[in-house]
Amino acid sequence: MKHTTGKSYPSDVTDAEWEFLLPYLSLMREDAPQRSYSLRDQFNAMRYVVKTGIQWDFLPHEMPPWRAVYQQMRRWFEAGVFEEIAQDLRLMVRLLEGRDEQPTAVIMDARTLQSTPESGGRAGYDGAKKKKSSKANIAVDTLGNLLAVYITAANEQDRDQVAILSQRVQEVTGSNVEIAYVDQGYTGAAAAEQAEASSIRLQVIKHTEGKRGFVLLPRRWVVERTFGWLSRFRRLARDYERLTVTLTNFHWLAFLTILLAKIYRQSQ
Repeated sequence: MKHTTGKSYPSDVTDAEWEFLLPYLSLMREDAPQRSYSLRDQFNAMRYVVKTGIQWDFLPHEMPPWRAVYQQMRRWFEAGVFEEIAQDLRLMVRLLEGRDEQPTAVIMDARTLQSTPESGGRAGYDGAKKKKSSKANIAVDTLGNLLAVYITAANEQDRDQVAILSQRVQEVTGSNVEIAYVDQGYTGAAAAEQAEASSIRLQVIKHTEGKRGFVLLPRRWVVERTFGWLSRFRRLARDYERLTVTLTNFHWLAFLTILLAKIYRQSQ
């Protein structure tokens, strides 16, 4: 097995983080004969791509070859390990904050990601922003931790994704969620009925009449902060991915990076 040498990068995992991650990422033995490159080096390379936004074939030479990293990434995608890690870290963060393991309330929202030539086949025209885009529909708990993410074309209505987000939220929380806070884009009986089918009450947080400029809305600011956290990962600044599964998993990879930092780096 080859190990890279030389400089490290800010996106590299710490020893403590890697000790936590390794059981999730070891789909085969670390010393398996068919493994050519260190898992840690490959995982660090993925985090480098997501954080910096570079193209795969621009990976630094001291990292494993990009094709080897990409193949390993696809194996982890198929095993669902990035979401599994993020969900387990979410439980740890909630307990450290003195909260119950599972939330009873969530916030749902969506943000558009401008399309690129690679993602053009998935994109739809966003009439409000007047550009072709994809849309990341997410649900977070009241701490801003990611619970569910669903990628659609930008021309699909936010309210039409409530059923999928609600079902996923209840799956990962053991049907513990009772209420979902949303903005006015989710207004209407159809959206409320989709949420009710998963035993969730939808509550629309409305803007103050006659508002001017930016207004901080109760509950709603939490999901906006989550979008801000994710936007610091340059690979998520636009939709650069040809495959929806890649864009989805890059959200989970970015968020598990955020949660690892909360748990491990703040305690050092």
